[in-house]
Amino acid sequence: MKTSVLPPSLVDLASGHVRARVLSGELEPGERIVEETVCARLGISRAPVREALRLLAQEGLVEHLPRRGFRVQVWSGSDILQLFELRRVLERHAIESALPLPADGDPFARVRTALERMRAADAAEDSLARDDAHHHFHLEVVALAGNRQLDLAYAPILLKLQLPMARNLREEARVAARRNGIRRHAELLEALETNDPEVACTALRRHGELTYLNLDIC
Repeated sequence: MKTSVLPPSLVDLASGHVRARVLSGELEPGERIVEETVCARLGISRAPVREALRLLAQEGLVEHLPRRGFRVQVWSGSDILQLFELRRVLERHAIESALPLPADGDPFARVRTALERMRAADAAEDSLARDDAHHHFHLEVVALAGNRQLDLAYAPILLKLQLPMARNLREEARVAARRNGIRRHAELLEALETNDPEVACTALRRHGELTYLNLDIC
């Protein structure tokens, strides 16, 4: 039996479209994603849309409800707190394992590049590019440890936190100032550049990634 292979470009188009609507807040947690609407907006068939939604479900951005289709993922306040705590534990372990790093070259170059991408996206008011750079900033912090198994354990947690992290940055921009998120990450990078694990872990504790989420814990 011949298996049809969907064009990656159409799947990428659909997943990018839905991801942008979810991370921007256009689609709220729990809101149903209507496949026909996505198809009509993009002018494509349902097959690549369904594949895109399946991939987004693996990332934790959407969830599949049997016989009811897909909706934006709903995380409870407790779920979000637990995921952020796991993120902090793994990031702290990465920092303590990595620092001090050898002085040769620029060991923090990839973290700095991710921060510059955040700055550029912020200046362009491109929230989706900023969210993507934010995601990579934290991946690069953990990658400093050079521990492949740690990277593999960390990546799915960060994927599940895409939506809460985007919400936090969005609320921070609304309530405080848009550039505060950049400042917080610049301060974390500055602490890493001291090459002192205690200084860096202190900055990590002050990072404030939950400040603007207003979680309802039950």
